[in-house]
Amino acid sequence: MANTPITMSKLRSILRLYCTGTGVRAISAMTITSRNTVKKYIRIYNTLNLSYEELIKKDDAELCELFSAPKEDSPGSLRHQQLEKLLPDICKKLKKRGVTSEQLCKEYIKEYPDGYSMTSFRVAIQRYIRLSHPIMRQQHKAGDKMFIDYTGDKLSLKLSDGITKEVEVFVAILGCSQLTYVEAVESQKKEDLIAACENA
Repeated sequence: MANTPITMSKLRSILRLYCTGTGVRAISAMTITSRNTVKKYIRIYNTLNLSYEELIKKDDAELCELFSAPKEDSPGSLRHQQLEKLLPDICKKLKKRGVTSEQLCKEYIKEYPDGYSMTSFRVAIQRYIRLSHPIMRQQHKAGDKMFIDYTGDKLSLKLSDGITKEVEVFVAILGCSQLTYVEAVESQKKEDLIAACENA
């Protein structure tokens, strides 16, 4: 039967396999679940901003609520209109360091007690981002490109003599494999950048 929800034990198996790096086709075969269903639950999982460890601690009722497709209001409903007006500002706030969708949802529910649940709130944010900021997918050849940058925050290292020293954090990622290299360097000067690139 179409759209029949799966059991929570099967959902746990799908998430466990996905979080250990198993592909959709293999998960589908192992759990005897259609690939579209597996993709649907993985898509929901990726919008939740929860780790696998946090999810498996939840009981079946909580999991069911998190992974059930939220019943959407019609676009003309009052709470739908209220949230739609807030979404541009919410997405701006999410770009700030330390701001989470959970914090913003709590603020939203304080102001609109009859508003959406946490899950529906997050789904609305994801949908807004997807529609307003389309993603360009790039195909990379193996070993062709390496992307480099420094993190925004400096890292504090405690040296053997007890002195704390602030260092820059260099990050390099290979385009095709997403293999990541991280190194603490003295500064963002040219010499340190070249040395870090050679090490990567």
